[in-house]
Amino acid sequence: QVKLVESGGGSVQAGGSLRLSCAASGYTYSRKCTAWFRQAPGTEREGVAIITTVSSITRYADSVKGRFAISQDNAKNTVYLQMNSLKAEDTAMYYCAAAPSSGGGCYLGANFPYWGQGTQVTVSS
Repeated sequence: QVKLVESGGGSVQAGGSLRLSCAASGYTYSRKCTAWFRQAPGTEREGVAIITTVSSITRYADSVKGRFAISQDNAKNTVYLQMNSLKAEDTAMYYCAAAPSSGGGCYLGANFPYWGQGTQVTVSS
C-alpha cells in the first residue's frame, strides 16, 4: 500500500523560507510523478510543482516560479519542496501526490491516485 507522509510545514513571516518533505513508502513503480498541491480555505486545489523520478524534469505553477524548487532523493524515496520568498498568499494546506509514469512526462493536470494527509503552511505579512 502506497503511503505518502508530508512534513516541514509551519508558520513563517513573509519573505521567509520553509522546506517541505514528502516521504513515500510501499511504491513499487520504477517511474513515477510526484507533485505538490496546495489548497487554501474557500479556494480550489492548485498544482504547485511536479518532478519526474527518472529524469528529474520539473514543472511549476506560474505563481511560484523562481521562488519554489522541487527536488528528490530517490535513495530515501523523498521529494522536497523548497519555498523561498514566501508571501501571505502562499498560506495553504500543502499536499504531496504521486502517480505512476508511463514515460510520457509528468503534468500537474494528470490524475494522481495517491495523496498524503497534508501539512499546513502559514505565512504572516
